[in-house]
Amino acid sequence: MKVAVVGLRGIPNIMGGIESHCQNLYPRMVKQGYDITILGRTPYLHEPEYDYDGVKVKGVWAFKSKFLETFLHTFVAIIYAGIVLRPDVVHIHAIGPALFTPLARLFGLRVVVTHHGADYDRQKWNRFAKTILKAGELMGIKFANSIIVVGRSLTNKLKLKYPKCSEKIQFIPNGTLVGFSDNVTEQDLPSDLGLVPENYILAVARLVPEKGIHDLIEAYKLSNTVLKLVIVGDADHGDEYSQKIKSSADQNIIIAGRRNGAALSSLYKYCGLFVLPSYHEGHPIVALEAISAGSRVLLSDILPNKDIDLQNDCYFPVGDITSLANKITNLSSLNLSVDKATFLAKYDWNSIATETMKAYSTVVRSEG
Repeated sequence: MKVAVVGLRGIPNIMGGIESHCQNLYPRMVKQGYDITILGRTPYLHEPEYDYDGVKVKGVWAFKSKFLETFLHTFVAIIYAGIVLRPDVVHIHAIGPALFTPLARLFGLRVVVTHHGADYDRQKWNRFAKTILKAGELMGIKFANSIIVVGRSLTNKLKLKYPKCSEKIQFIPNGTLVGFSDNVTEQDLPSDLGLVPENYILAVARLVPEKGIHDLIEAYKLSNTVLKLVIVGDADHGDEYSQKIKSSADQNIIIAGRRNGAALSSLYKYCGLFVLPSYHEGHPIVALEAISAGSRVLLSDILPNKDIDLQNDCYFPVGDITSLANKITNLSSLNLSVDKATFLAKYDWNSIATETMKAYSTVVRSEG
């Protein structure tokens, strides 16, 4: 089966939850005989065209812009898919790109949309942008042949919100890797950061307001912890917020920038605590990765994080800096244990790939 993938910057090792999702998902499908082409955005790709683990990555024109990049690139990518690739299925990721689902259908293409989260709730968007994102959700759900949703609670909400389309909406979560950090050692910790294992708190996120890194920094300063704070990530588009986060760096608050591969795995594995203070998620891959690496975690109590179903001590009220500071101060008194085997079985990428392939097959059969 020939599949074109739209809605992401590209792979591999490009920052973003959707990018991580696709990097883990599509190589598994290629091994099952699928012909997968990711239509990535040229500013983020190291070459115009290349293969990654059997997945074809093709650069399609884009320019970096906080508000226009995704929409203009998706428009061009859908036209390219419709005229040049002619795939059996176009898989559109996220509700912004899903705005162009009707365009893909006009080209006679079968469309699967993955809803990665209610992006119109993100703090960075103004009223106009939020209206466009809501329209993207509507266009995706109304015109796609199949809708995959990565969050369990969000799946239920969408089925209630769009009852006429409920039969084509299904829950398939994000995943994590068994043995995610098994092959890394303390020597893989980035030497430039000067870290001691178990002696730092880790956050991994894009530097945008909805990830709540500003709350974590304030909570860290209020706490009595002796651990350092390491923030891994950057912003795609430099702005006042990301500059403010970077200006917080001192001898105890380390802004580490983007990290990947063994360096990132080791940062997860050897942290004393992983914190995700976000206000908005779809289904948090970074939290799944942290738990897979054996990290203790603290997550904000938004529904997508609660869907992971951890111990109560693993959550704090979103935006409550005092509560987060108290938990950081009193780590030794918290029950942060996770049944790792059970957890990994729920979020296995191989099972997720199998369910996604079933969705494709159902769409092709129904439209055949």
